[in-house]
Amino acid sequence: MTLLATYYVPGLHVEDRSIKVPLDWSGHEPGHGFEGDAINLFYRVVTAPEHVHDDLPLLVFLQGGPGGCGPRPLSPDSDGWIAEAVRHFRVVLPDQRGTGRSSRVDTHVMRAMDGAEGAAFLKHFLADSIIRDFEHLRRTEFRGARWTTLGQSYGGFLTLTYLSLFPQGVVASFTTGGIPHVPADATEVYRHTFPRMARKTAQFYERYPVDGDRAAAVADILASRKVTLPNGDPLTVERFQCLGSDFGMKPSFERVHWILDQAFLDGDGSAAADATLSDEFLWSVMDATASRPLYWPLQEFIYANGELGEPIRWAAQRVRDEHPEFDAAHRPLNFTGEAMFPWMFEQEGALRPFKPAMDALMEDTRFGRIYDAEQLARNEVPLQAAVYYDDMYVDSGLQLDTLSRIGRSHYWTTNEFEHDGVHGSVVFRHLFDEALNRGDLEELF
Repeated sequence: MTLLATYYVPGLHVEDRSIKVPLDWSGHEPGHGFEGDAINLFYRVVTAPEHVHDDLPLLVFLQGGPGGCGPRPLSPDSDGWIAEAVRHFRVVLPDQRGTGRSSRVDTHVMRAMDGAEGAAFLKHFLADSIIRDFEHLRRTEFRGARWTTLGQSYGGFLTLTYLSLFPQGVVASFTTGGIPHVPADATEVYRHTFPRMARKTAQFYERYPVDGDRAAAVADILASRKVTLPNGDPLTVERFQCLGSDFGMKPSFERVHWILDQAFLDGDGSAAADATLSDEFLWSVMDATASRPLYWPLQEFIYANGELGEPIRWAAQRVRDEHPEFDAAHRPLNFTGEAMFPWMFEQEGALRPFKPAMDALMEDTRFGRIYDAEQLARNEVPLQAAVYYDDMYVDSGLQLDTLSRIGRSHYWTTNEFEHDGVHGSVVFRHLFDEALNRGDLEELF
């Protein structure tokens, strides 16, 4: 382990650390030495100042995404669960491989590879490798001490991978809005989510009726003439519809409403097909729809579990083609949420270098094993899940179906929160108290 820095942010003591892990875990066992290409795994250890010298148990945060790096806290309350967690734990915040400061993957890396090389490379950034990194970290840098996991969104997917591969390393697990369906199937997921996207759009227009006309006028403008975003990407109707990717969070309706509020140059809010789109609007749309480097490229492959019966072949686009209400010419215009499409890798500068690899991956059928249904059925690690009933991204019915087949699993179903509920102060505290009162944390407290 290399200790890179020690410092304080208001209310938190922080250590920046890094270790080496193999790019390819094939033939290697976490906790042991390895040969071959290595990458950096960066992580932070965060504690309350009054507990810096205390031997508290460990909580490792499994970040959402895919392709998401660990939180960068401004204070204990800037990400609500942290304030509660540091009362009881030393909190470990890893940057998943390829993100943040962990050998980041972006256009600079992908431009140097052809399709086959890029596809093989990107396979190393999925759940089986991520969890082996974390288990290696636990065994080598924390002397094998068992830890508790908290998985948000895709972090819940990672949780089930951890419980499938290395359950002996985990005392207890918490998940928030992130239990995948097992068996995993990307097409099944999108057949559940596209109707929810349409319902979310309808709710948005019910709250802000004026935005129905504004969105239609913007779409008419984009369909009739070429519009370019400040970074040079074309602004198409399809990219404009991606503003709905935020609709599963709070206060996303308000964020999109204020973007549309400044859409037109004349400033009176009129929605006319011959209007001029304002610079402020174009900057806002660009920022709101900007692609994180690994988020879209890995999006559908988080459902690839072992040997597939058939290639994924752009599952979201295939399902979208079954729903004419998402056509660019349909009115009211429907927004899309957390779905990747082939056009992204042609239109967006941040994604174009990934296109050769994506074309190869979409025809591939061999991936790492990320879930073991039999192991999950006999699971003995206490699992407490927050299931958000109206979750736009991860279907609550599919979550509950999976949980019904996982040993020692418990769930709390609520519609009080959207997908990002963990970032407040309530959700993690509720899950922690439930586990504590049930005796699931007796080993620690």
